[in-house]
Amino acid sequence: MILLRVLVFILGFILVGLTVFSAVKTFVLPRAANDPLARFVFVTIRRVFNLLMRQTRSYTQADRLMAFYAPVSLFMLLPTWLFVVMIGYTGMIWAVEGGSFYNAYLVSGSSLLTLGFATSDNFPTAILGFTEATIGLILVALLIAYLPSIYSAFSRRESAVSMLEVRAGSPPFAVEMLARYNRIHGLDKLSQQWETWEMWFTDIEESHTSLAALVFFRSPRPEHSWVTAAGAVLDAAALMRSSIDTPPDPRADLCIRAGFLALRHIADYFSYPYERDPHYPVQAISLTREDYDRGMETLLAAGVRLKEDREQAWRDFAGWRVNYDQVLLALARLTMAPNAPWLVQSRLHD
Repeated sequence: MILLRVLVFILGFILVGLTVFSAVKTFVLPRAANDPLARFVFVTIRRVFNLLMRQTRSYTQADRLMAFYAPVSLFMLLPTWLFVVMIGYTGMIWAVEGGSFYNAYLVSGSSLLTLGFATSDNFPTAILGFTEATIGLILVALLIAYLPSIYSAFSRRESAVSMLEVRAGSPPFAVEMLARYNRIHGLDKLSQQWETWEMWFTDIEESHTSLAALVFFRSPRPEHSWVTAAGAVLDAAALMRSSIDTPPDPRADLCIRAGFLALRHIADYFSYPYERDPHYPVQAISLTREDYDRGMETLLAAGVRLKEDREQAWRDFAGWRVNYDQVLLALARLTMAPNAPWLVQSRLHD
């Protein structure tokens, strides 16, 4: 019997320790750290939402439903942690006091929620009760402190996504972005945009791995998405480097590199496989040559000067896009991003 109590106490202690470690990795650790308990909560709730998605008849309805996925998952993290802590302390209290598991459960729940209706005169149990109440309060405080950080990062991300609509249409399209800049500002003004989006990619790489729930926070408007915005900007930079007859701009190169590295690191967090060193045409891209040619004709009609060797331009463009094509499509599927030109998914539409 003593051996059983020791074993239960150790198992309870491990459960509490794993829960505290899960909260630290999710809320405190300033780097990407995939936590099994948090992942279990998000995956389980995603399966429930996938079942509900079957009842939707349009993308707008699906988007309205999926807007609740990330907030609900975050909300459910706290009761999940508290439940596991309560079970762990129930085992430790039973191991110390003996008696029934039900009484140990009452003492554990009363201590965790600071209700005070079930107590014990046993000194070791009192110590366990105080530590459990402290852990419960810390978990609640961590979640409250976490929310301003996540909404601050969300606001920074969405400001750039919304501004892109003015420059690239809705949904955003690289060809439209280049045509508008050529007509309004001149393509030479794009250098400033490459710097802006390079910083944006750097920001989402940090925020969307250390605050992974941000990946699933949807834009306020159904046609907006951080994934489609990233794809439009990267395609625009790739077109400038491959197909537009302008002097090479190293800022566009840096923007592309910052972009595909950010998308890859986010994909790494979710364990999505991709080719680490892709080369076209060994690795194909999802965009067809016909789609590319139609985009070039649109740019020609808008007065944009293109390189004469269209075949070489296509190979150069594909050589740039192959660096981010796989991860871009994977993240579009993961987040259920809306369809956009050159980024089309099989999903519900209006």
